[in-house]
Amino acid sequence: MAAAQFLSPQQIDRLPSSPADRRIHYGSAPSQFGDLRLPQALGSHPVAVVIHGGCWKYRHGDLTADLQNTAALASALTHHGIATWNIEYRQIDVPGGGWTGTFEDVANAIDYLRVLAKPYALDLKRVVIVGHSAGGHLGTWAAARHRLPQQSHFLFEDPLRVLGVVNLAGVVDLEAFLPMQNQSCGEPVITRLMGGSPTEVPDRYRLASPSHLLPLGVKQVLVYGAQDKVVPPWLGQKYAEAARKTGDDVTFASIENTSHFELIAPGSEAGDRVVNAVLSMLKLKNKESQKIDI
Repeated sequence: MAAAQFLSPQQIDRLPSSPADRRIHYGSAPSQFGDLRLPQALGSHPVAVVIHGGCWKYRHGDLTADLQNTAALASALTHHGIATWNIEYRQIDVPGGGWTGTFEDVANAIDYLRVLAKPYALDLKRVVIVGHSAGGHLGTWAAARHRLPQQSHFLFEDPLRVLGVVNLAGVVDLEAFLPMQNQSCGEPVITRLMGGSPTEVPDRYRLASPSHLLPLGVKQVLVYGAQDKVVPPWLGQKYAEAARKTGDDVTFASIENTSHFELIAPGSEAGDRVVNAVLSMLKLKNKESQKIDI
């Protein structure tokens, strides 16, 4: 019996997407920008901050991991009435990336919505984060910035609060991912991201891993592919159970016949369920199909 064929990152990059309405820099570094897509409807728009993955690194042989990975997902969400801010950020193989630049870029890109809100009619009371893989980790961390101690490395005096996070195959426990980082990402990416092991820099892991910041105090939906070999679903399930014990509102789903990239492929069953999860978090209806609950 032939093995199931799952989508590759190259296929994801080739999925159709609408062009961004604006490409806007939130900082001066080449990677500090985002693509803003706006719905056609008049009035104030809910917002999804979309964060791509790629093992926290830009180059993967002949491939690159950048915001093209999540262009189709961002485009699909905008089609359903959500403004999307699909962000780029410095990764560990880009100057300034790693500890602490990668984290600061994601945080600053989200907070930059305050600058964009008035000219583009964005509703800052209806903001969610949608992150895939490494982007799921960074997005969940960003939603938890209000939980960081005041004396930490990160001085976010007034982080933009979000309604919730839709975490797609995200690494929510950095230490738990360490034994599989080489197999999943080809090198010790967590160690590079953090600048050392948990034994060497324990304080950094306590500040950077969502599992150490519970309860987050925001709604979380975690979606994984049951056949995902990059970020196995048990990582998310274990985190979800721990988060619920702290009082967080967490939904976990493992989707059958799904691996790592189907989650960001609108038109696939998994991709459509993800779109519905975002719409549900924003209390919007999918006008084109029956709602399929995560």
